[in-house]
Amino acid sequence: MSREVIIAQGAGFCFGVARATAAVEREIAAHAPGERIFTLGRLIHNEIYTRRLQEGGVEVIGTEDIPRLCGEAREDAPVRVFIRAHGMTAGTEALLHACAARNPYFTFTDCTCSFVKKIHRICAEQSELCRAAREATGQDDRFLLVLGSADHPEVVGFLSRFEGEKHVFSSAAELESLLRAPGNAVKWGSMTPILVAQTTHNLKEWEMSKKILKNLFTNSLIFDTICSVTESRQQEAAALARECDLIIVIGGRDSSNSAKLFSICKSICADTVWVERAEELQDRIPLSRRMAGTHRKVGVVAGASTPRDIIEEVANNMSEQAQNENFAELLEESALKTIKTGDTVVGIVTAITPGEIQLDLGTKVTGVIKLDQITDDPAAKLDQMFKIGDEVEAFVIRVSDVDGFATLSKKRVDSDKNWKKIEEAYETQETVEGKVILVNKGGVVALVNSNQVFIPAAHSGVPRDGDLNTLVGQTVSMKIIEIKDNKKAKGSIRKVLQEQRNAREKEFWENIEDGKVYQGVVKSMTSYGAFVDLGGVDGMVHSTELSWKHIKSPAEVVSIGDEITVFVKSFNAEKKRISLGYKTEATNPWYIFTHTYAIGDVAPVKIVSLMPFGAFAEIVDGVDGLIHISEIADHRIGKPADVLQVGQVVDAKILDIDSEKQKVALSIRALLEAARDEEEAMPEEIPEDVVVYSDEE
Repeated sequence: MSREVIIAQGAGFCFGVARATAAVEREIAAHAPGERIFTLGRLIHNEIYTRRLQEGGVEVIGTEDIPRLCGEAREDAPVRVFIRAHGMTAGTEALLHACAARNPYFTFTDCTCSFVKKIHRICAEQSELCRAAREATGQDDRFLLVLGSADHPEVVGFLSRFEGEKHVFSSAAELESLLRAPGNAVKWGSMTPILVAQTTHNLKEWEMSKKILKNLFTNSLIFDTICSVTESRQQEAAALARECDLIIVIGGRDSSNSAKLFSICKSICADTVWVERAEELQDRIPLSRRMAGTHRKVGVVAGASTPRDIIEEVANNMSEQAQNENFAELLEESALKTIKTGDTVVGIVTAITPGEIQLDLGTKVTGVIKLDQITDDPAAKLDQMFKIGDEVEAFVIRVSDVDGFATLSKKRVDSDKNWKKIEEAYETQETVEGKVILVNKGGVVALVNSNQVFIPAAHSGVPRDGDLNTLVGQTVSMKIIEIKDNKKAKGSIRKVLQEQRNAREKEFWENIEDGKVYQGVVKSMTSYGAFVDLGGVDGMVHSTELSWKHIKSPAEVVSIGDEITVFVKSFNAEKKRISLGYKTEATNPWYIFTHTYAIGDVAPVKIVSLMPFGAFAEIVDGVDGLIHISEIADHRIGKPADVLQVGQVVDAKILDIDSEKQKVALSIRALLEAARDEEEAMPEEIPEDVVVYSDEE
């Protein structure tokens, strides 16, 4: 069979991903002996490439690992961390800079995509404007709207840079519901909405979202932040889907842009499949189509995280299939692939609606699983439970060759399989996860892999006078503490929380050392300092360590809930006490002054107090200088107040700097005398119509 395979021109690594991968690969090739290389999160959303990096010695870490690695880095074992193209949160960025400043053997390379950095700047600038409005009027004047996936690293980074009200939505319909929700129209009526998008989001949803926002708000600020490469990639994929009778999308299962490419192509070309590697092709392409020999033109598109060699392997595989396939073999294979009631099958999710999901079963019928055959959770959202391309195992309830559909049940498959897991969890006391679906008498009920587990109130982790309803809808970790023969089980959230606290404290005290940097949250304040939660263990920053200036209260520097970077000054493991530092030499006013000015320089200064013998003036925040009464004017004065007043800004020359006593001598007179001398040195201008006679012969 003759077949044409067309590879999209934009398939594979975008320039942001290519830049990140190239940087890491260069480091692997050239790194010094003993150097440890890490990526903050997976560098790209592709399992194959991630395994290649791991084979090259690159490890994947999270933000919580950064302080530990900073403490471990040394001359013979330096640490380098690479930031992926998706970027990082503002808090993580601050933590990395603090660690790099504290330990020269800890370094990081920021490979954040330039398109993502642009959105970081937008969010930060809009946040600053929002803060200014809040300080001036007592209320915010704008709010942030982000089109994207709430848990995507990009979006998490955007949200971290905007301090006002913010919302994430995944579709234009969801945006309209949000804006028209009761109360929101009134609350946001006088505010300015700021709209940005995840760089890889669906272009069609973006255009519809912009239109909706413009119709509802005349003062909206819309920033077109979808990457131009993403835009052209999606347009090219759509054009290829219209031209070809089979589209193959190549990309990782958790790749956002690959999922969107699949959705776009599937809406145009029914025969669209999604694979991670060439080996999956045989199972993904519907047999009925392969038998009919209709795939004469095949389009290949790929997500931004797909290596070029995998794309070429898929394209070559399709060309070889065209040469090797014959009808008899396919007919035999098709016969083996028929399904019947009572079978257990595995399919690939091709469509998701609020009430059902559809599966490609590799046969002539499409699998359908209704919501009530997936979960007992009435509030479940299928688009959050599944994504296009997921593999799902299900029980066949009924097959209709006439309609072309097979009715399936995921619950039937999950029930027996998952009860065994609950029994094993009870025996081993392994932690399991479940979603709380309702409050029952004396506790709550959670779904653990389709099985209901009762959690008594005493084991819920909620205080005795607390509201159990706060757990509904949450996914919680628990221990199974009791099981019965009739498939009933009891769980305990409290036991898990206690284990986690104990484990965090143990690890913390095993790894703490003087000088170690932590990212913490201000938990409470007293008159003498602030207590900071370092992740289950508290430390205290004394007021004298909060600022180089004298402060009356810690509240002048920090607020409860603030996320701050601190370092360990001293600790007592036996008494569980930790003394923390917050201020650094780089923020020392004297350090700033001596690195900005020198003797002989002229500086604008502000008069802060007047004394009989002179005036004190602020040169930089926290450093004052003395203008002696004899240095205030170029003539004798009775008192400084005759010439100066508090709050006045004047230019003064730095006469002397006493670094030991941290004192500065200033002079206004020196500038006045210099100006007078310069004026006297200038020749007197003679009018053109004056004739000058000389006595000289």
